[in-house]
Amino acid sequence: MAAADSTKMEGFWSSWKCQAMELLYWRDLKKSGLVFGSLLLMLFSLTQFSVVSVMAYLALASLSATISFRVYKSVLQAVQKTDEGHPFKSYLDVEMSLSHDQMQKYAENAQYYINGTLRELRRLFLVQDLVDSLKVCLVKSMSVDFD
Repeated sequence: MAAADSTKMEGFWSSWKCQAMELLYWRDLKKSGLVFGSLLLMLFSLTQFSVVSVMAYLALASLSATISFRVYKSVLQAVQKTDEGHPFKSYLDVEMSLSHDQMQKYAENAQYYINGTLRELRRLFLVQDLVDSLKVCLVKSMSVDFD
């Protein structure tokens, strides 16, 4: 069972990589333009508004779009008297859980990076090496915006 899951995940990632390469190489101009235009709009929004506001409005827009699509498909199904079912059924059926081993691996990786960051911060802020601490102080003082 674990081998089947890992094969399914490898197939998923290889197909995802192919789709990402299609976008990056602009093979389909409409899709690439839509994706990169949306990213550009989001980056511009982040320069004007807070991250929380941008994420909240993105979530609201995506929820509105999916609700509208679901209602549209339900009305279309009622008018044409077809039995298509839920339009997002294939996405609802996808298993989205992490195994205990995967969670443990991710937790160990996070612990490794957090401990390394804490050690480095302690070394810099408690002035273990004077030159490195002065570099951080100098870089931070140069990045202050004098408005």
